Amino acid sequence: MSDPQLRRVDVLGVGVSTVNQDMALAEVTRWVETGERHYVCVTGVHGVMESQRDPELLAIHNASGLTTPDGMPMVWAGHKAGADWMDRVYGPDLMLNVLARAAERGWTSFLYGGKDGVPELLAEKLAERIPGVKFAGMYSPPFRPLTEEEDAGVVKRINDSGAQLVWVGLSTPKQERWMAAHRDRLNAPAMFGVGAAFDFHAGLVPQAPPWMQRNGLEWFYRLTKEPKRLWRRYFKNNPAYLREIRKRPPFLRD
Repeated sequence: MSDPQLRRVDVLGVGVSTVNQDMALAEVTRWVETGERHYVCVTGVHGVMESQRDPELLAIHNASGLTTPDGMPMVWAGHKAGADWMDRVYGPDLMLNVLARAAERGWTSFLYGGKDGVPELLAEKLAERIPGVKFAGMYSPPFRPLTEEEDAGVVKRINDSGAQLVWVGLSTPKQERWMAAHRDRLNAPAMFGVGAAFDFHAGLVPQAPPWMQRNGLEWFYRLTKEPKRLWRRYFKNNPAYLREIRKRPPFLRD
């Protein structure tokens, strides 16, 4: 195996970080300890293909502190480009790993996203699972865009909480846009766009079995659970991704 290095593999223009869970945890720890401010995009085929249609979203992925390989196709792309140390850094698993470290070191978290009551339920479930985990605050935003005044209130609320970690549970690309727009306004060193992890860890939506996750079949499992919401996404993006990646093979950026 090559020496693990924190680089980016170019997947159709999106710079996916050449990380595994240990590397991602080490990098986030460094941000908190040095006070650097970054956000983490947790990205699979959906994020990459949305970025083909949206130059702003592409730029947001490339300006992140980390853009982790959320799905196995991103890992396979990294291996093809020579980053054989890469492994899947799945949003729900990253959340548990970072929160376990937060509990050890006394870091606090703010939960932003989910339907009414979901952040509270999530905090309760995570506290049962991770002894010592601390939540400084939570907020479930309305589905409409916030006014400038409301948004300023949210920023103040998060900053006043003193949280070092902000977990953003909105859908892609909404959560990526939110993090990019707020990185310089929030004092927290680390923001994470973890989307469905809110519902998974709150116990509201089941996760795919590990064997399906390892073999790149989580999309199929999720489609069977939420067909009305997800069928268009998968049948539009998956074939298009396979077609485009053949034309533009992934490569390691300098």
